[in-house]
Amino acid sequence: MKDVPKVCCLCRPSALKACVMAVGFMLLLGAFLRPSHAQEMRERPTVVTPTQGVGDPSEGDEPSRPALQRRNPRYQVARGDVLDLTFPLTPEFNQMVTVHPDGFITLTGLGDLYVEGKTVPELRDLLKASYGKILHDPIVNVVLKDFEKPYFIAAGEIGHPGKYELRGDTTLTGAIAIAGGFSENSKHSQVLLFHRVSNDWAEVKVLNVKKMFQAHNLTEDVHLQPGDMFYVPQNFISKVRKWVPYTSLTAGVPAL
Repeated sequence: MKDVPKVCCLCRPSALKACVMAVGFMLLLGAFLRPSHAQEMRERPTVVTPTQGVGDPSEGDEPSRPALQRRNPRYQVARGDVLDLTFPLTPEFNQMVTVHPDGFITLTGLGDLYVEGKTVPELRDLLKASYGKILHDPIVNVVLKDFEKPYFIAAGEIGHPGKYELRGDTTLTGAIAIAGGFSENSKHSQVLLFHRVSNDWAEVKVLNVKKMFQAHNLTEDVHLQPGDMFYVPQNFISKVRKWVPYTSLTAGVPAL
């Protein structure tokens, strides 16, 4: 009796079919685990609305986006700030300087140096490098003696519009009270809060302060940051009151 040739198990139809199904399942699993383009787009950080217009779209240049903001940013030297500079090893160079309106300071032995926008550590390094040209390995200490105090701006239909010093932890409703409260023409259901994130970009929020007060719930009340500005728009009735008799509006004007 002749020997029957042995057949590989992978050549059997049932085994081959199972192998193909396994390979297909692995390919599907890999496609599922790979992030899709839409998912990658969702995971990208969002950007805020620009405060200035972008360039001509026909130029083909995509408008610049605001850089990611660092947590707990350091104060940047501004015009009018007063700086106390001390040199422990060479006290004859000790001096107190004021940042000029053009952003420069005048230094003993060096002349003018542009410092606007620098943080204190950055300014210290800049002074060490600059004085290193005339001194050997200088040590420089920088102390802010006078600087622009944190502030917020109240604008629109508010009791006393203006610029106010921001002291401690202040919320939007607290700032409204500081600025004299709403006027009789205010639309306090759509208060705009502008928060600057860079020199060209600002984040804008629309807050319904009227709803907060009616619900006796201030969980949505935001905490102001230095430089924030809120604007209270004018309500509908006050816009048309100067043109139409007020008595004619009492029946047809919807609630604000």
